[in-house]
Amino acid sequence: MANIRDPYHVLGVSRSASAEDIKKAYRKLAKEHHPDLKPGNAGNEERFKEISAAYSVLSDPEKRARFDRGEIDGSGAERHSGHRSYSSSSARGRTHARHQAEDPFAKFDGNDDWFSDLFSGGRRKRPEGGGAGVKAKGTDIAYSVTVPFIEAAVGSKRRISLSSGKSIDVAIPPGTENEQKLRLKGQGLPGLGGMPAGDAIVEVHVEPHPHFTRQDGDIHVEVPVTLNEAILGATIRVPTVSGPVAVKVPPGSNTGSVLRLRGKGVVSQKTKQTGDQYVKLKVVLPDPPDAELVQFMEKWAAKRSYDVRKKAGLE
Repeated sequence: MANIRDPYHVLGVSRSASAEDIKKAYRKLAKEHHPDLKPGNAGNEERFKEISAAYSVLSDPEKRARFDRGEIDGSGAERHSGHRSYSSSSARGRTHARHQAEDPFAKFDGNDDWFSDLFSGGRRKRPEGGGAGVKAKGTDIAYSVTVPFIEAAVGSKRRISLSSGKSIDVAIPPGTENEQKLRLKGQGLPGLGGMPAGDAIVEVHVEPHPHFTRQDGDIHVEVPVTLNEAILGATIRVPTVSGPVAVKVPPGSNTGSVLRLRGKGVVSQKTKQTGDQYVKLKVVLPDPPDAELVQFMEKWAAKRSYDVRKKAGLE
């Protein structure tokens, strides 16, 4: 006859333990007795199942209350007066306990940080002898790569080394945003019991650009122009993420004037459409000041001065 122990004793907590205390005790024991740490040790695997079964009762408020009232036993099976005691169970009870712990890894499907940390240093091993009854999808593993702004805008490739020792080329899609995550199916840790491998989750960090900024699919850039280009108009070369293009500056342009280059942005992750580039003009005077220009402006200002601050409502 199999003994079904008091789940409080299994986890080493008091009957008044809080949910957080129970969770901490469970995590500590699960780390110590996880089958991957002692592959081929059947006793350790059974201990891990017992811990998981105890936690499945005490982590559920309704089950915990029913256990405390004596309505269910330590496996979660119904008690029947006169036929089942706290320390023993029928074949039905043993079967129920097996089902409770049949998939103890399901709790850890890459969702608990501590479990990911446990295996972040290398490949997870399958217990010797096939690990009968143990099934789990492989754990996801996080990686990060850093790419220049232009490469993220137009797309590129980056090679990363996996925990398995294999190196693969990761495609950086055009329009990739900073801290965007790419999922590589099946490139995480291998599963157990025939379950699929986990995935590699690659977080892309995009380096800032000295001139370009991005807002969704649109690119913004400030371009300096000379006084004569602003007054008379001109055709100038303007940088874009896909290379320089010729742009016409209309006569009479001012600092703050914005020119729109359609389709010269990047792919928006929201709309999947290519955005535009916005060119903000900045009029820059000669440095050092040109003596002839200064003399001209002195004569011009004496007859044609104008008030820009009053027009802007600043006076």
